[in-house]
Amino acid sequence: MERPAVGELTPPNRTLMGPGPSDVHPRVRRAMATPLVGHLDPAFVDLMDEVQELLRYVFRTDNEWTVPISGTGSAAMEAAIANLTEPGDTVVVPGNGYFGGRMASMVERSGGETVTVDAPWGEPLDIDDVRAAFDAHDPDLLAFVHGETSTGVLQPNVPALTELAHDNDALTIVDAVTTFGGVELKVDEWEIDAAYSAAQKCLSAPPGASPLTLGERAMAKIEQRESSVNSWYLDLTELTDYWGEERAYHHTAPITNVYALREALRLAAEEGIEARWERHERVANGLRAGIEAMGLELASTSWLPSLNTVRLPADIEDSTVTDELLDGYDIEVAGGLGDLSGEILRIGCMGHSARRSNVLSVLGALGDVLGESAGIDADAGLAAARKELSN
Repeated sequence: MERPAVGELTPPNRTLMGPGPSDVHPRVRRAMATPLVGHLDPAFVDLMDEVQELLRYVFRTDNEWTVPISGTGSAAMEAAIANLTEPGDTVVVPGNGYFGGRMASMVERSGGETVTVDAPWGEPLDIDDVRAAFDAHDPDLLAFVHGETSTGVLQPNVPALTELAHDNDALTIVDAVTTFGGVELKVDEWEIDAAYSAAQKCLSAPPGASPLTLGERAMAKIEQRESSVNSWYLDLTELTDYWGEERAYHHTAPITNVYALREALRLAAEEGIEARWERHERVANGLRAGIEAMGLELASTSWLPSLNTVRLPADIEDSTVTDELLDGYDIEVAGGLGDLSGEILRIGCMGHSARRSNVLSVLGALGDVLGESAGIDADAGLAAARKELSN
């Protein structure tokens, strides 16, 4: 077999304005270039403490069990669901987006039974529909998505959902993949039992070390399980030996990714979490103003600042637009998923990508690609965005 003729790595320099990853902050890239140490090195053990402290700050929680899971956001999702779902448990899951469907699949693989609460894609769950599911099925868990990446929907009034669950002796699992570090999220105040996220969205770190937090009720359920978790790697009763006080070997952590996560969380703490939430909303408001002034509209009824879904004219395919933005402007946005496939663009406004210059660049390029033939007024869009961003 001949040796592969593979050249030097030279990835293109994109502006990442899709649903994730977002642009990695230069400080995070520098952190990843620092020397590697062992996953049980005393220096790394100290760093683990710092990461957990920073995660608690951004989650707005005092939960002891707050850790990065070694893997992408889907690993954190599966860790939460697999550990909290025992065979025979009934779990209410959302049916208004792509990631609710992924939740349902993970529940069923863990031996649980799913009850789906539906809403049209682009709309949040109605609490009356969730209440009806509780009355009919008496579930053990309520899982829902705080910010649905496929639809750009922010689930409003999270405390009402957690209160409903607790009044019925159920626990809550919250998908905060697209909101953690960029949109208001208060785990303790909202009485969320378990929440998970990812590093590559509002934190602007590379994927690979994914935040997870569990409250006392959630940990009690895990500790009292009658059956083993169906994943050795993600079994939190095993992981506690590594991330808990013992710091005993379980697996080799992705050390460089943990470096990156630490620096991304440090940036969030320096900015101040409330100020960071405000920045994301302010910059995304500029994007929204520009989109609407161009003659387009958002596809969601409950706006998610970090992920904006833009409905395209009926005769334009999303892949045509995303391809032209990538090939001609080095700007990455994404098309639709599931029920919205082909109909929308998904434009992120997350972390280091949530900047005035990025918003104006994507609006200008989008105006060029769609053009007057689609009834787009690019100049009006840019003017509206500049006005909003200057406020």
